[in-house]
Amino acid sequence: MLDSLSYIPHPSTPNAELATHFTDLAPPLNARQAAIESARCLYCYDAPCTRICPSEIDVASFIRNIHDRNVDGAALGILKQNILGGSCARVCPTEILCEDACVRNHDAEGQPVKIALLQRYALDNMSFTEHPFRRARPTGRKIAVVGAGPAGLSCAHRLAMLGNDVVIFEAQDKAGGLNEYGIAKYKLTNDFAQKEVDFLLGIGGIEIRHGQRLGDNLHLKDLHANYDAVFLGIGLGASRALKLTGEDAPGLLAAVDYIAALRQADDLAALPVPERALVIGAGNTAIDMAVQIQRLGAQEVTLVYRRGFDAMSATHHEQEIAKANQVRMVTWAQPQQVLLDGYGRVRGMRFEKTREDGNRLVGTGETFEIAADAVFKAIGQTMADASLADPLATLLQRDGDRIHVDDRFRTALPGIYAGGDCVAPGQDLTVQAVQHGKLAALAIHTDLQATLEAA
Repeated sequence: MLDSLSYIPHPSTPNAELATHFTDLAPPLNARQAAIESARCLYCYDAPCTRICPSEIDVASFIRNIHDRNVDGAALGILKQNILGGSCARVCPTEILCEDACVRNHDAEGQPVKIALLQRYALDNMSFTEHPFRRARPTGRKIAVVGAGPAGLSCAHRLAMLGNDVVIFEAQDKAGGLNEYGIAKYKLTNDFAQKEVDFLLGIGGIEIRHGQRLGDNLHLKDLHANYDAVFLGIGLGASRALKLTGEDAPGLLAAVDYIAALRQADDLAALPVPERALVIGAGNTAIDMAVQIQRLGAQEVTLVYRRGFDAMSATHHEQEIAKANQVRMVTWAQPQQVLLDGYGRVRGMRFEKTREDGNRLVGTGETFEIAADAVFKAIGQTMADASLADPLATLLQRDGDRIHVDDRFRTALPGIYAGGDCVAPGQDLTVQAVQHGKLAALAIHTDLQATLEAA
């Protein structure tokens, strides 16, 4: 995966010390802190925090349960709506969602209730003696779910709860999707993503088959023929191209590939770490990449974006994380040319300064260069061509590079549903993917029951 960086040296810092750079970004609350923080909640009748939550968690209710020392009740309330609530509490941009909507933001106090940390507290400290969810009576239906990321896992769990049997087909060796392979190591630490998957599978009725890649050794036409319904939670598996000469040169690769290798590494000191790193992009992945390579020991990390800070998709909170980790951020500059050394390897990049002309971004003609030993592109993901390559998959209606679905997550093909990052519209949020999977499961179950009753 990191062959493009094979000539880059490894850190001189030992693994044990590097690991200390990837502890929790936000340390958990203890019981006393959770009690104090939950007491700050006003338990609003028309709680704006609940209304804005993509997964419809009753925020005020679970916080009141924490205040009343009913941690299991709080956890159950969260998990009923969001079975991956533990990871969402760690990675969800609550600063622009529930915490931004908190009424505490609009008084002299100006500090929202720490909803994410309270949600994490509830789920980290729950102590159920048995799995909190039980399956309904068997329906005799079997559904195929493609992709064991947040959307697919959420869909599978809800379908299983409703009495259906589910087989998840996953390309990778581990389930979890971006939670396992794509989130900054300091946000989801240790093996939390796998523990959450194991808990989810405790409902029963869900089988995961690994090494199954749609368009390769797995075909939609076969799934459609052999299962009562199919849910596609395939995400966006390919990185967008810069479309520059030299993009395939050693030293230039997708940020998501490096992040995946970092998250799976047993020895952080064995990773290639450039002395000077360039990150191209403006989203959370770009921030995650820049901060992590800095924490691994890169001496100079520069993030470059073609527009201004206000246009970055990474939240202000994420931008502040980058600044706190000494990441240099350069705006109003777009890649123009990959610069190579005498061996054909990356030595930097030439950029053209940009400006806005009305609603259009235009180049100014002025250029500058930034030296780098490696360049990581984080300019967005797109659908992998092979994913929807079989004859049946080509009939799926697309909105750009995403699958078109109706308001019940049905695709243009009867019996085939989709959700998560692979559908339009989407916010590319873990919490939204979980909600898509949950709602799609309800739609699949309802449609199958209606078919049964009609027969």
